[in-house]
Amino acid sequence: MTYIGRFAPSPSGPLHAGSLVAALASWLDARAQGGRWQLRIEDVDRPRTVPGAADLIMEQLRALGLHWDGEATWQSRREAAYQQAYDALAARGLVYGCGCTRREIADSVPRGAGTVAADGERPYPGTCRNGLPPGRQARAWRLRVPPGVETFTDRWLGPQRQDVSRAVGDFALRRADGLWAYQLAVVVDDGAQGVTDIVRGADLLGSTARQRVLARLLGLPLPRVLHVPLVVDPASGLKLSKQNGAPALDTARPLEMLGQAWRNLGFGAIAAADVPAFLAEATARWGRRFPR
Repeated sequence: MTYIGRFAPSPSGPLHAGSLVAALASWLDARAQGGRWQLRIEDVDRPRTVPGAADLIMEQLRALGLHWDGEATWQSRREAAYQQAYDALAARGLVYGCGCTRREIADSVPRGAGTVAADGERPYPGTCRNGLPPGRQARAWRLRVPPGVETFTDRWLGPQRQDVSRAVGDFALRRADGLWAYQLAVVVDDGAQGVTDIVRGADLLGSTARQRVLARLLGLPLPRVLHVPLVVDPASGLKLSKQNGAPALDTARPLEMLGQAWRNLGFGAIAAADVPAFLAEATARWGRRFPR
């Protein structure tokens, strides 16, 4: 099977040191395996999209030597594909309307309960699974998650397992604001692009099991996954993110930026005269760490 990887940033701001770690790892994994590396702009969440951010991200990637194969794809142009997948699930009785607010869902599980996920997400309790309560209208549309434990092996973190129906519950496919949910869009896009391998930050590990459940229900292949460590702010202990005000990459110093990302992945320093030499050596070392 031809290796097909992807980097899928959200255009809510420029790339920073944390997002570069994921981009570099994804690029190296594809190149080390002689595969394709695709770029997907995940702008399905339109309220969070910053005008011009997608163009800036592409400029940053080019400046760092991380060139993608083919044309970039945009989630905002794929509404019909998401609707088609949604309709296929709905036709099988796997979708239902939910009238619960976020506050009601958050309050449904006592704080400190063992069912609360590491990221603070609380499982949906199934309030509307058998019909909307009297006087309620559907706000979001949820997937009827089948029972059972989802197991997979993460290429960085090892064996993983999650009972999605208990740990997450019936998750949203279409949000209360009418936008398609991330989980549906990413699964449909990975299937359409033929993605065989997903390399991304460890903060998305918790989404993997539910994405596998959804992919299986849609009859799509299940990509291999590799989740890399997050970069945290040493002062606050919080992960570097656009929401936490992480500064944009200084692409005037590409070797320094790449070297920092490489070390954040746990590798030893690379002495290189220029970006192509750095990437060539990093690709060789990555390939030895993660052979075909």
